[in-house]
Amino acid sequence: MSTASIHLQGPVHDVLGVGFGPSNLALAVAVEEHNRRCAEQEQLTAGFVERQPRFGWHRGMLIEGTTMQVSFLKDLVTMREPASDFSFLSYLHGKDRLVDFINHKTMFPTRVEYHDYLEWAAGRLEHLVQYDAEVIDVRPVQQGELFEVLVRHGSGQVIARRARNVVVAVGLEANLPPGAERGDRVWHNLELLHRIGELEGADPKRFTIVGAGQSAAEVTDYLHRTFTGAEVCSVFGRYGHTPADDSPFANRIFDPEAVDHFYSSPTGVKQLLMDYHRNTNYSVVDLELIEQLYARVYQEKVQGKERLRMLNASRVVDVEEGADGVAVTVEFMPTGERMVLDSDVLVYATGCLPGDPGRALGRTWDECLRDAEGQVQVDRDYRVRTSDEVRGGIYLQGGTEHTHGITSSLLSNGAVRAGDIRDSILRHRNAPRSAPRRDYALSGDPC
Repeated sequence: MSTASIHLQGPVHDVLGVGFGPSNLALAVAVEEHNRRCAEQEQLTAGFVERQPRFGWHRGMLIEGTTMQVSFLKDLVTMREPASDFSFLSYLHGKDRLVDFINHKTMFPTRVEYHDYLEWAAGRLEHLVQYDAEVIDVRPVQQGELFEVLVRHGSGQVIARRARNVVVAVGLEANLPPGAERGDRVWHNLELLHRIGELEGADPKRFTIVGAGQSAAEVTDYLHRTFTGAEVCSVFGRYGHTPADDSPFANRIFDPEAVDHFYSSPTGVKQLLMDYHRNTNYSVVDLELIEQLYARVYQEKVQGKERLRMLNASRVVDVEEGADGVAVTVEFMPTGERMVLDSDVLVYATGCLPGDPGRALGRTWDECLRDAEGQVQVDRDYRVRTSDEVRGGIYLQGGTEHTHGITSSLLSNGAVRAGDIRDSILRHRNAPRSAPRRDYALSGDPC
C-alpha cells in the first residue's frame, strides 16, 4: 500500500480502542466517567474503531427467551461505579421498566434485553466510535512514543490515526473442529439467526447439532421449538450435558480479587485453578435447560413420536454437503457403530476462541515480548510488555487467560478490567519520563 493513498486524520488520541464490543464499550464508559470528574487538562481523549456497520454483540445467538448467565449487577459499570448512570438499573429507569424488572424477581435478564442495554450505552457514546472500519496495521512512530493506526473504511479508503495507547478487544471467533468447514448447509451457532431465514419456505426434516455446551443446548431447544415437524439430533461425546457450576463459592473465581490471586500464582497453580473451575464456563449447561430438554425427550417417548434425539457418547466422523442438505456420519464411540443422518442443516455449536490481536497490531505484534512458552507477556494492568522500540501502551482485553485467568474477556469482570486499563493509562501518562514503564500498582483513578 503506498503512503500516498493513506490519509492522516484528526489529533493524537490518548486511547484508541480496536473493537467496540462489551469490553471496549466498558472502557469507553470508564473514560467518559473520568472526563466528567476531571479538569480539561487531565481528561483523556479517546476513539474506537469497529468493523461491524453498527453495534452488535453475538446477534446470531439472541434467541428469544434465553437468559444471561451472569447477574445484571455485572454490567458495564456497577462493580466499579455503583452509582453510575451507565448501569443496567439506570437503563431500566430510562426505559420506564425498573418497577417491572423488580417485580420479575430475577438477577438474570434475557439476552435480548441485555443486548438492548448495551446498545443503549453504545448509543450514548456514538461520538467516540467509527463503525464499518477495520484496523489493518499498527506502526510505532516518533521513537515509539506514538502509534500510527491504519484503518480501512467500508469505502476502501485507508485513514491513519495516531494514539499514545492502543487497546485491543477483538472479541471471540467461531471455533470449528479440525477439518470442518462452513457452507450453505453447515453453520456455526454464532450465525444461527442470521442464516435461519435461508430456510424460509422450506420444510426441513432434520437438524443435526454438534456440541456439549450452553450454546449447543440452546440451539437444540430453539430448533426443536421452532420447526415442529423436524427431527433435531444433538451429538456430543459425553453421556449427558454437564451442569454449569454457578454455586456461590465456585463463583468466587470470577471475583476481581481472584484475578490478583491468579496473576501472582506459579504456573502450576494457574493450571490447577483453570482445571478446577472449567465447569463454571466451558462446555457446561444451565441445569434448568438440561432438565427441560430431558423432560421433552421423555414426553416424546411417552407419546411415541420422538423428534428430539440425544446422541450421546458419539462423535461426527464424516460430513458430506450436497446442494440441498448434508449427510452427517455419526459414530457411537462405545461400540463403533455408525449411522448417517441426512440433515437439512448441520450446526456446529463447538465454542469460540479469542480473536488474534496480531491481525490488528500487524508489525507491532512482533515487538511484544513472549514468555518461555511463546505466550505474550502481560502486566497485571493488562498492558503488554514490549521491546524498547515501543514506548506507547498496548493493552489486551481478551487473550490473557494464561496471565489473568478465566475472566480474561468475560462480562463478569468487564467493569473492573476497564477501570484497571484506564487508570494504568493515566498513571503512565503522568509518570516522570525517568520512571520505569511497568508494574504500576492498581490504585484507582488518579484524578
